[in-house]
Amino acid sequence: MEQIKSTTIIGLIHNGMAAIGGDGQVTLGNTVMKHNATKIRKLLDGKVLCGFAGASADAFTLMERFEDKLQQYRGNIFRASVELAKDWRTDKYLRRLEAMLSVISKDTALIISGNGDVIEPDDKIVAIGSGSMYALAAAKMLIKHSNLSAKEIVIESLKTASEICIYTNDKINVEVIE
Repeated sequence: MEQIKSTTIIGLIHNGMAAIGGDGQVTLGNTVMKHNATKIRKLLDGKVLCGFAGASADAFTLMERFEDKLQQYRGNIFRASVELAKDWRTDKYLRRLEAMLSVISKDTALIISGNGDVIEPDDKIVAIGSGSMYALAAAKMLIKHSNLSAKEIVIESLKTASEICIYTNDKINVEVIE
């Protein structure tokens, strides 16, 4: 049975601003099912942004669990992420969920996976989904060789990924924390 998948999320912290964005494409196998999906959510009254890639229903379940953990641990993103990853890895139901989360705040950027990983990239750029490596490469170059804002870098990186990855489109949604 083919799964519905949502792809390509990139987020970064740059020059005091945090931004995360995603494309709008949702696919079922090799068919585009939706062009304007929103894969980014504001959490904790807009202090935390979360993006997802993978099976949509799985991602929504994980995002809800992450939001619960954020509330439980009073906004401590690291603790909430680690506790979610532990549950995800050990819970019989959660273990089967096929998605990844990118979480970003004003000063923290994390990737959370079902393998129990909570990864904090050194360069504060998080990228997940099928077009993520294209968007990541573009973002790294734009940070080094441009004066663009975090939001502009996210947009341009996703545009680049949409030109290369067949599972990524140019219907971009971006959220920012200033």
